[in-house]
Amino acid sequence: MSYLKLIFNAFAILIILSNLTTAKTLIFCSEAAPEGFDPALYSSATTFDASSRTIYNRLVGFEKGTTNIRPSLAQSWNISDDGLTYIFNLRKGVKFHKTSYFTPTRDFNADDVIFSINRQFDQNHSFYNYIEASTWELFQGMSMPTLIKTIEKLDDYKVKITLNRPEASMLANLAMDFASVLSAEYASQIKASNKKHDLNFNPIGTGPFQFVNYSLNSAIRYQAHPLYWKAKQNIENLVFSITRDATVRAQKLVAGECHISAYPTPSDISYLKNKPNLKVLEQEGLNIGFMAYNTKVAPFDNPKVRKALNMAIDKKSIIDSVFQGSARIAINPIPPSVWGYNASIKDDEYNPTLAKQQLDNEGVQNLSMKLWAMPVQRPYNPNARRMAQLIQEDFRRIGVDVEIVTYEWGTYLSKSRSIDRDGALLLGWSGDNGDPDNFLSLLLGCDGVGGSNRAHWCHHEYDKLIKKAKSETDRNIRMELYHEAQKIFKEQAPWATIAHSLVTVPISKNVSGYKIDPLGGHWFEGLDLVN
Repeated sequence: MSYLKLIFNAFAILIILSNLTTAKTLIFCSEAAPEGFDPALYSSATTFDASSRTIYNRLVGFEKGTTNIRPSLAQSWNISDDGLTYIFNLRKGVKFHKTSYFTPTRDFNADDVIFSINRQFDQNHSFYNYIEASTWELFQGMSMPTLIKTIEKLDDYKVKITLNRPEASMLANLAMDFASVLSAEYASQIKASNKKHDLNFNPIGTGPFQFVNYSLNSAIRYQAHPLYWKAKQNIENLVFSITRDATVRAQKLVAGECHISAYPTPSDISYLKNKPNLKVLEQEGLNIGFMAYNTKVAPFDNPKVRKALNMAIDKKSIIDSVFQGSARIAINPIPPSVWGYNASIKDDEYNPTLAKQQLDNEGVQNLSMKLWAMPVQRPYNPNARRMAQLIQEDFRRIGVDVEIVTYEWGTYLSKSRSIDRDGALLLGWSGDNGDPDNFLSLLLGCDGVGGSNRAHWCHHEYDKLIKKAKSETDRNIRMELYHEAQKIFKEQAPWATIAHSLVTVPISKNVSGYKIDPLGGHWFEGLDLVN
């Protein structure tokens, strides 16, 4: 980043702060710009932090700091004995945000739930394709289009969802970011004025903070929702200071220019721990960092080629160099802390000589490939460029030439969905709901090809197992099915599994109420600034 751009960004923050009152203002140093503010369109934690975790609520939510389901916009629900019918009793008196661009005339009701789900479900819905070339990535990746049979309004405060098959994780799915509830009234207003894109760029929700403005790639400003159904927040003003450089984020945190910082590099953690004005929170993460091959493109369509390449990767060096020891080598596509993990599976042997021999056996010689490196830091990959360089050197030793490429984060995520994408890419995932399905189905199921399944891998026996597991209510049976699915994954190797990492969040000592989210997000509801 140029000095001129740093000065510009700092000036933008000063302008924002100069407009704030003496009320409490919390500044979050985020690592990248959001792709938009309609969380159902995306899968990035950056976008969720700026949208679903600040602006919106869902029918159900997670208890803070856990994966336990609790009531939210639905104050209670009933599930039929066959697991096919869910009736949600909605909370009354919930107010939508009143902003400079929208004044609600009614409270939240069933129409908003119907709108929020149907726009992702019904291909004839007027908001189904309101953003050109977009996909409902998580809704589709979680197989919701084939799972949901109907969604009906029984009355203003009662909604019935009927499924085509039982779904063990249905409530957990509805707590995910894509299930955020938007205002149907606002959607009708912007549709009538031919401004449907405003749904993504001028958001309206029921959550603890309401959107004020966004200075592109610089800062996002929110205010406490004065009529929030739980209680107005102690933090009156919330500011996201977009700071891409992790070292700069650390410096700003130490200097008191922000109160919470996203994704510190491992090399900065000891430095931050020694600062008297800070505290550094740590917790094992529900995450996986991986390298996904494009299994639709030769020679990566051959599992023997993928297995050979995996044997050439020195994961221990990656853990030591990139994570500086704050991670463990990943074997399976789910972390050991998620139930259903198959501990009997052995990792690919690190054996460059055998890897080269296997490539030769498959007729693969003088292979040139691209390796995409993420432009942002994540706990599951705090330095993708460095990781890519290490893999580049590992592959060079077996005669494979690697070109490292990268893009701006939003472009990276968009382009990586392309089925004709070349080579392999570095990415990862922090679980959304604590269920194995959120990894094994969303990231690797056939329904996610062209979306959340960046390997574009569709293995029908694997898919059959995870679909059967989704419909089982007996956890022991589900566990057996997931164990079998992980065996197929390891044999087929659509990914090179790299690491499960520790999650670290440095914050100012005067921030109270913050808890690390086991699902990888940053939540600002319930926070306070104390002397």
